Amino acid sequence: MLIGEVARRSGVSARMLRHYDALGLVRPTGRTAGGYREYSAEDVRRIFHVESLRSLGLSLKQIGRALEDPDFTPSALVGDLIRWTEERLERERELLERLRAIDASGPADWQDVLRIVALMQGLGSASAARRQQAVLTRPEGASAPTGLLAEAVLRETDPHVAGALRWALARSGGDGAAELAAGMRSEDAGTRRRAVLAIAELPETPETTAVLADALEDPDATVRGHAALALGRRGRTEAVPALVAMVVEGLHDVDAAEALGTLSQDPGCADRVLAALTGELAAPTADRATRIRLTQALVELPGTAAREVLRRLAHDDDRAVALVASAFAAVLDERSPEDGAGEDSQGQAEDPRGRRRDPEGTRAGMPRHPGPRRRPS
Repeated sequence: MLIGEVARRSGVSARMLRHYDALGLVRPTGRTAGGYREYSAEDVRRIFHVESLRSLGLSLKQIGRALEDPDFTPSALVGDLIRWTEERLERERELLERLRAIDASGPADWQDVLRIVALMQGLGSASAARRQQAVLTRPEGASAPTGLLAEAVLRETDPHVAGALRWALARSGGDGAAELAAGMRSEDAGTRRRAVLAIAELPETPETTAVLADALEDPDATVRGHAALALGRRGRTEAVPALVAMVVEGLHDVDAAEALGTLSQDPGCADRVLAALTGELAAPTADRATRIRLTQALVELPGTAAREVLRRLAHDDDRAVALVASAFAAVLDERSPEDGAGEDSQGQAEDPRGRRRDPEGTRAGMPRHPGPRRRPS
C-alpha cells in the first residue's frame, strides 16, 4: 500500500507519515521499484497504535519507548498524564472564568478589559492589603463584574477586605444576588455567613428578601442572626421569632432588641413582640442573665404596655431583675406619654436607656449595660 492510500485510509497526513519514518517510529516494510514507500498491513496497524497513544497525550518519544521497550510499564506514565491533564484543565477553567467575567462586564474598549484583568489579579493575590487595594482603587465610574465581586466576597476571610468587597458589590450597578444565593447553599458555614452579610447590604428587592427569609432556617445560629437583623431593618415581621431567640441566647442581643423596637412601631406587630418577650420572661428555663436581657429589650418597645410589664418586673422575686426593671421604669415614667422621650440638660432627646439623640434621632452616646455588648462578627 503506497503512502497516499495509507494517508486516505488512516486519516494521518502523508507529511506526518514521512515524519514517523524519519523518527523511526513507523517505517514502511518495503519500497517499490520506483523507490516509493510501501506499507504492509502490520505497518498500518502500527500507525493506528501510534495514533491511539497520541490521543492519550503521549509524546512521540514516549510512544516509541512504549512500542519498543518491553520493560516500559504504563502505570507511572499514565499517572503523570492524569496529573498533567488535570493541571491543564484547571488552567483552562480559570481562563474560561476570566473570559466570562470580562464578557459579563460588557467592556467598551480594551482599557476596560485591562482594568478588569488587573482587578482579577489583585483579588487573587495572597496579600490581604493588595486585595483590598484592588477593590478600593478602582477608577471612578469604572465597571466591575458583579459576579467576580460576589465570588470574591464568598471566599474572603479577612474582615477588612470582606467589608471593602461588600461595599463595592453594593455599589457595582448589579446586585450579585444570584451568586450570593448560591453561596447560601454551601455546606461551609463560613461561606454562608459571608453570603448573608453581603446580601444584607444589597438594595432591598423581593429576591434578596426571599433569600434572607430562607436563611432564618439555617442550621448556623450566626447566619440566622445576620438574616434576622437584616429583615428586621427591612420591617419584615417574619424575623420576630429569630430576633427574640437572639435576645434569649445573648447573640447580638442589643441589636436584636433594637430591631424588635423598630418592628414594634407597627401597631400590628407590637402586641406580637410584647407577647413573645413576656412569654420568654415567664419560661421556667430562663435564668437571671436571660431575664435581664429580656427586660432590657422591653425598653425598646413603644407604648404603655411595655411600661406596665416593667413596673410588674420591678417587684420580681429576682432582685437583680427587679433593680434593672425598676431603673428603666423610672426613666420611662418621667416622660410624657405623648412623645415618649424626655430631654437632657442640653435639650437633646434622650431614649429610655439614657442615650442622647440629636433632633433627627441619631445616637450621641450609649448606655451602660449589666452585660457585655455584642455586635455581629
